[in-house]
Amino acid sequence: MTFIDTPFASADAYVDFLSAQDVPVLRRTVQEFGTLAASDSTGGRQVAAVVIADPLMTLKVLTTLQARRGPKQNHDITTIERAIMMMGVTPFFAIFSGLGTVEERLAAHPQALVGVLGTIGRARRAAHLARDWAILRHDLDVDEITVAALLKDAVEIMCWTFAPAMTQRVFEMQRANRWLRRADAQRAVFGVTAHEIQAGLVRAWKLPELLVTLMDADQAGNPRVRNVLLANAVARHLQSGWDNDALPDDIAELSELVHLSPELLLARLGAPAEELHRFFPPAT
Repeated sequence: MTFIDTPFASADAYVDFLSAQDVPVLRRTVQEFGTLAASDSTGGRQVAAVVIADPLMTLKVLTTLQARRGPKQNHDITTIERAIMMMGVTPFFAIFSGLGTVEERLAAHPQALVGVLGTIGRARRAAHLARDWAILRHDLDVDEITVAALLKDAVEIMCWTFAPAMTQRVFEMQRANRWLRRADAQRAVFGVTAHEIQAGLVRAWKLPELLVTLMDADQAGNPRVRNVLLANAVARHLQSGWDNDALPDDIAELSELVHLSPELLLARLGAPAEELHRFFPPAT
């Protein structure tokens, strides 16, 4: 198996390498597909639920659909359920047979496997949060928000998968220095940041323009984009616990976005009672 062990010369070099790889998926996804494919009653919604639980499989479905796009398809498919409807359930299982798994690929890199599974778990949490907040905002299409939040950190997942040793060094640098910005650690190890790689990869993957926009921090003035960005920020900050210093600012910004009080938001998020004082200034 080919891994990136030393830095490439540019973000474009990483894009060229990563966009040429056959993306593996979670072992659980393969197992659940086997069960669904064997049933005569499987519908598109059931398949979509398995796909959306796995950011790598979600990415694989969208990029495959774009690569197979015919001249008569004059609009982008931006949700997984629509993508499966476009393919058909039976052809879907034929297209996605013999999938490689992340667990197989990282069998010799157990720390990286833990890292990628943790990042995938965070992406799922971000997607769940983004969907919940999109519903609160009465968004026109919560499924689009869900997919964008799930894929926002796709490059970090890809780096764990294809550059495990280098990504582990980034993680260790941040663990040793909690004040070190993730982008600075990435630049020190990779020579570029994940954001710079992702900017090129979403184009190379030919992801739908709407999803690219929803993941673009430069478009944060758009409430739908802020929904996605905040979900990913909160999911990331919660990884280190409710005492993360950035969470009060996240909650204040989220309160403005969804027009819900910080008290109700914290209750909705299941914040522990002993941490609530951090989110409210002392009375004077």
